[in-house]
Amino acid sequence: MSSLGNILIRPVISEKMTKQAERLGQYAFIVSEKANRIEIARAIENFYNVRVESVNTMRYEGKKRARITKKGVLTGRTNSYKKAVVTLRKGDTIDFFSNI
Repeated sequence: MSSLGNILIRPVISEKMTKQAERLGQYAFIVSEKANRIEIARAIENFYNVRVESVNTMRYEGKKRARITKKGVLTGRTNSYKKAVVTLRKGDTIDFFSNI
């Protein structure tokens, strides 16, 4: 089992996720690729002091990128990552901007 710092990498803060949080109580996080749903739920419950109802995970493969330079075409990939969408129980919320 991983420690809390190794499971949650960062929250996803976008216009779409803000609307989902207001309407459905769902929040997205970039998480460790080795973490499972149970570990993710426990980490969020402990860190944000909320109750998790469900966790949906998805893996994103890194995209191919290429750029033209003086030395020719350089190719590479962006990093792959795992995203978790967490649904909280009714009445629970997470405020990402309270520490600012």
